[in-house]
Amino acid sequence: MGEVYKLEELKSQRKIWREKKEIVVFTNGVFDILHRGHVEYLNAARNFGVHLIVGINSDESVRQIKGPLRPINCEDDRAFLISQLKCVDAVAIFNETTPQNLISALLPDVLIKGGDWKLEEIIGKKEVEASGGKVCTIDFVPEKSTTSVIEKIIERFSK
Repeated sequence: MGEVYKLEELKSQRKIWREKKEIVVFTNGVFDILHRGHVEYLNAARNFGVHLIVGINSDESVRQIKGPLRPINCEDDRAFLISQLKCVDAVAIFNETTPQNLISALLPDVLIKGGDWKLEEIIGKKEVEASGGKVCTIDFVPEKSTTSVIEKIIERFSK
């Protein structure tokens, strides 16, 4: 299990892992309502290296991306839950709508996104590859998404 870091603390931890030549993987997302798809995705991401860092969108950035009704769970709760997963070593909350600044500051060895992203569109790809890292995608677990969980709740409780 990991912990939630401020950026400066995480940069120091990243330096330690780099000095030990331990492969650091980075992924990011909203992770609003934790579900099986999230856990399978994060476990698969961890398999690309020794340490997994997860960037979590702040509440404000989620609202900018997904609208005023989201997130359902606040950023501190989302970050805590993700940090408690066995596969996760570190979590950082970022305020921008993309993790560009976080990725540029950490320069992970492997940058992972979901299979719905085209490699050439992945934020941070240029910086990670320029520093010698690689960028990969992982397929999502079919029919396991926060949107489908919300839709199921609405359907069941709107009758």
